[in-house]
Amino acid sequence: MNGPPGAGKSMLASRLPSILPPLSPRELLEVSMVLSVGGHLAGGGLTDRRPFRAPHHSASMAALVGGGLHAKPGEVSLAHHGVLFLDELPEFQPQVLDALRQPMETGDVLISRANHRAVYPARFQLIAAMNPCRCGKATEPGYACRRQPNERCIAQYQTRISGPLIDRIDIMIDVPAVTAADLILPSAGEGSAEVAARVAEARRLQNVRFAALGMPHIATNAACPAPVLEEIAKPDNAGLSLLRDAADTMRLTARAYHRVLKVARTLADLDGEAKIGRLHLAEALSYRARGDQMAQAA
Repeated sequence: MNGPPGAGKSMLASRLPSILPPLSPRELLEVSMVLSVGGHLAGGGLTDRRPFRAPHHSASMAALVGGGLHAKPGEVSLAHHGVLFLDELPEFQPQVLDALRQPMETGDVLISRANHRAVYPARFQLIAAMNPCRCGKATEPGYACRRQPNERCIAQYQTRISGPLIDRIDIMIDVPAVTAADLILPSAGEGSAEVAARVAEARRLQNVRFAALGMPHIATNAACPAPVLEEIAKPDNAGLSLLRDAADTMRLTARAYHRVLKVARTLADLDGEAKIGRLHLAEALSYRARGDQMAQAA
């Protein structure tokens, strides 16, 4: 999420656990085991809450991915089956952010030390927030940065995030500033309970789909292997033409191509559609448009 200070990015991220489905028995056990190893679960009990971890941007690499003297799990593992929220993303050390690339791809992290070697699960949902520039006002109408032109200020700030990391982020959206008039308006008609019901139904469809394919260990489209993905997310002719043109225009990598299909498959599940259409692909591609611009800047 990219937007000026006070736009509500952190608030939106903190509300995400309220719309996630409950932990399955297998997920509950995995989460409890990781928290217990990390010393965050007292009394030997179990937890039924999805983790929400929000480390400060001064966190070290060992704190984020794990390590230390006894190879303890880091924030990526403590957020297993939950949410890892990184606020002020460009303020993290670049090498710390790049350490996220491997667990984001494989869903686990290997910690090796001279006297310890451990593999911890790290299937987390990354939510990140950032200001458009260091001052946070470069996108405001009529604002002129005192240090340099607005476009250069934005580009310089965003280059702290590497292109390979951006390529692993599926959805990038702009969060506009909220005015006082917006706060006076009546609340939206759809609350967290209604959204959570749609998310739970989409997750149920995915569980049924992968169980029918003989892969009950896969619970989400995000974890679907590429050969199976091309079977369950095959677009129609109109969607295939759009995807082919967008792949050339946006210079999508093979990873980005498959991630677009996964997002489109999930959008179709949220709509209750058995097949993904051109609209689902168009929406999934629109979420990567800003990421394509940032990757070029990086």
